[in-house]
Amino acid sequence: MHVLQEKPHLSFVGVETPSRDERALLLVEALNQSLKSITGSSGSANAALTDFDNPDAMFLLAMRGDEAVGCGGFRPISKDVCELKRMFSLHRGCGTGARLLHALEDRARKRGYLQIWLETRRINERAVRFYMAHNYTKIENYGPYRGREDAVCFSKVLC
Repeated sequence: MHVLQEKPHLSFVGVETPSRDERALLLVEALNQSLKSITGSSGSANAALTDFDNPDAMFLLAMRGDEAVGCGGFRPISKDVCELKRMFSLHRGCGTGARLLHALEDRARKRGYLQIWLETRRINERAVRFYMAHNYTKIENYGPYRGREDAVCFSKVLC
């Protein structure tokens, strides 16, 4: 008789210093490699893990049992706006990314942020579709992405 084993429940763990957390480092390295294969760049130039050491920032790991299967964080842009960075899931199509995104939005809202912004590359069509499917709207490119035709920026109001 074959017994189906359930996957362990997905949980989220805040990491105070992701730049020193082996799980975070491994996931971000996998993200960098994935982005490099899609866009030609790792995406790390505008997002150091030390950016999340700020008390107004947060970095989460998506955990399935003892295994880190996804990551993402936000950092402040202003008092009311934070920026989503380093979103990644090892397993596509399982809902990990969506659940991680909602967990980050919820925590940003609880920290008092009114909006969340992000940037991705236009060529990363999967990411563009993902954010649009989660009610993000295109905005004018901001900050280091101004004037960059390869970048597309999004915003979501956190109610």
